Amino acid sequence: METLIVGAGEMGRWFGRLVGDPAFADRDPAAAEAAAEAVGGDARAVPLDSEAPFEMVCIAVPIPAATGAITRQAPRAERAVVDVTGVMEPVVAAMKDVAPDVERASLHPLFSAAGAPGNVAVAVERGGPATEWLRGRLREAGNELVDVTPEEHDDAMTTVQGRVHAAVLAFALAAEDVPKGLETPVYEDLKALAERVTGNTPRVYADIQDAFDGASDVAREAQKLAEADHPAFEALYEDAGR
Repeated sequence: METLIVGAGEMGRWFGRLVGDPAFADRDPAAAEAAAEAVGGDARAVPLDSEAPFEMVCIAVPIPAATGAITRQAPRAERAVVDVTGVMEPVVAAMKDVAPDVERASLHPLFSAAGAPGNVAVAVERGGPATEWLRGRLREAGNELVDVTPEEHDDAMTTVQGRVHAAVLAFALAAEDVPKGLETPVYEDLKALAERVTGNTPRVYADIQDAFDGASDVAREAQKLAEADHPAFEALYEDAGR
């Protein structure tokens, strides 16, 4: 299927390998060229400001740029418009507004491109042959599809990403170096998580906090622990276990 991918980053390239021989458009033309070269085959770079139509348009930009990119680029889709931005409610609403007559779906690969395949959250807002073809490509690549509504997805991401990232980063900021031999299994597990989270792109994690929050919830519960007396701490511990 002739596909335009708007955004030449990690997930745009992942989607390009999935669908095969895409066109990449990016505000940085060199990035689009690099993405096309990385994907290989008949992948190519095209101008971002073109109005040339494609059967499918995939939006693969950072979360803050998603709705703007949809407004500008989704009308170019002849059969389907999809996204891999990581947020669903505002994206699906924008798709419906500017591309009412084509198929629409929001995808969220719940892994980094290097960790593929894995679970992919899928919200099909308007289905048909093109989105069924895409679902087939996802399955053929070894992914497990998790059908959700946009509301279910975004609510879950508040915990799965927003609160989890905040808790891990708070530990990393509060932790001090520990002499060798004094580590515990829990400490080592948290340290490994902190190293995993902090080994990526800071902007992505800031975008996720802006979209889903989470840090304020973690801070509120941490403050309860800090202020609790012995019996209250035990009660909070038991609540955590539930």
